[in-house]
Parts: sequence; structure tokens; C-alpha cells
Amino acid sequence: MTSPLDLYPLSENAPEQAVSASGMPLAGLTLDAIASQRIEAGDIRISADVLRLQASIARAAGRDRLALNLERGADLVAVPQDLILDTYEMMRPGRISEPRLLSQRAEMLRRDYGANTIAALIDEAVAVYERRNLFRRRY
Repeated sequence: MTSPLDLYPLSENAPEQAVSASGMPLAGLTLDAIASQRIEAGDIRISADVLRLQASIARAAGRDRLALNLERGADLVAVPQDLILDTYEMMRPGRISEPRLLSQRAEMLRRDYGANTIAALIDEAVAVYERRNLFRRRY
């Protein structure tokens, strides 16, 4: 059995697995394809599968924190950008007064998008914010 490390770099050792969010192979992303307008936005977005594969490579190399961040990125591929930005804004210390709002957001991300690692990060943030009194106080 091969190690995930044997796949690194994907573009050289596993190009058939390096596909964009639309399923376009890496070899299809050429300057000619761009110039002739055969490339669309989804063709240049990374896929969740590639991010998870990169995470397995990072983990095999002993880079667990990098692997976790790549897994979080994979979770976010399916989440609309406006929802990501709104969640980020909510998570800034002092932005909201109700911890349950963040907890509800974490649950929605789990339920609607399968974003379990992101939801776990939000749950962890809620606990830290409560402990450090970082939620906005109501007057």
C-alpha cells in the first residue's frame, strides 16, 4: 500500500486526482483554455476532495495543524461565500451578545452543509468566548 506522501506533489504524481470543483482536470487549466474562454469560475475553484487529499498528505508528513486547516477548507467549499463572511463577522469578539446565535450557526453549518470541522471550531470558540467574557454585553 502506498503512503499519501507518495502522491505529493499531486500535479506530478496523481494528476488524475487533481481536479477542480467542476471536475476539470488540472491539465485542462491552460492559458489557451483561458484565452479562448473555455474556463469558468468553477473550473478554477479547488474541490473538497482535493483539499481532503492534501490534508491526508499533510497528516502523513506529520503536519497535523495544516491537515486540520485543509479539512476545514474542504468543509467550506460547499458553503456560500456570503454565509462564510457573515459567520466570520459573528465570530469577531464583541460582535454578538448571545452565544446561542453562534451555536445555532454551528448547528446549521453541520446540518445543511456537513461542515463538521468548522462547526466544531465555532463550538470551541463559543466556549472560549464565554470563558473570556468576549461576547458583547447587553445594557
